[in-house]
Amino acid sequence: MESLGAFLKSRRDRVTPEAIGLRTYGSGRRVPGLRREELAHLAGVSAGYYARLEQGQAETASAQVLDALARVLELDEVERVHLHNLARQPARAGLAEPPVEQPHPRVLTLLASLAEATPAIVLGRRGDVLAWNRTGHALLAEHIDFEAPTDPAGRPSIPRMFFLDPLSRDLHRNWEELAQVHVAYLRLTAGRFPTDAHLASLIGELTMRSDRFAAMWATGDVADCTTGDMHLRHPTVGAVSIAYQVWLQPDSPDHRLEVYTPNDAASADALHLLAQRAPVVGDFRPQRSKGLPVLAAANEPSTTSRPTTAASRSR
Repeated sequence: MESLGAFLKSRRDRVTPEAIGLRTYGSGRRVPGLRREELAHLAGVSAGYYARLEQGQAETASAQVLDALARVLELDEVERVHLHNLARQPARAGLAEPPVEQPHPRVLTLLASLAEATPAIVLGRRGDVLAWNRTGHALLAEHIDFEAPTDPAGRPSIPRMFFLDPLSRDLHRNWEELAQVHVAYLRLTAGRFPTDAHLASLIGELTMRSDRFAAMWATGDVADCTTGDMHLRHPTVGAVSIAYQVWLQPDSPDHRLEVYTPNDAASADALHLLAQRAPVVGDFRPQRSKGLPVLAAANEPSTTSRPTTAASRSR
């Protein structure tokens, strides 16, 4: 999905000589950032060794060398960890079928204990929705069957929703900012799970079907999105400004409980109204969206025999 060399090059291109105190003479530089030999010199390794490392020809890189490169490249902690993850990947590791993701019971208990006007969703490591409460569903995906997350084969995929579903894109007023965060987190996940065949398929699909995703992926950015703001234009309750915060369960650190809280009084009123309007789970019969065939998680085996929904038809 991503090589150590590709990540190093993207970070090397980002650092200008002037930013780290290197003198340059004339305007003959043909690289946007540091040259390989400049980075190697500053990190205390030979230019030949660094070239082999970036080209994927060096078998190993010590933690000390990686930390020296991270220092020169001015990587933050998330990027540094990602660099180490990439360096630990076997050279010829093949893709493998990952186990079906199931939300941890404690996460579901916490989800159920939240107030009705507190939207929340549980996300798997690839951004699939494993569970959500009524208000979380009504806030972010009221055009999708509420029970879609119960079938692994029909789970909504947040990355697919962001890049392939016009309804989801229109919902987010700060779509560009949030989309960049999703792409950066997918890259972080790819470094942690380099053999996940479903993750590789997702990244490949989005790269082929979305020019914006492909452009954002090409930047090489990586981030762990744990807090932030979302500004919505909701079709039912209008403008909503919310903050999101991610909670991790130690027993299942790959799964993220994302909780949304209002940024102002008007948004709090909108969430209360949405909670009142959200149908009870047993009576939920949403209108199907014509855009749904792009939303579901691909290649997950089904473990239920419930009737086909709009989300599950996306396979």
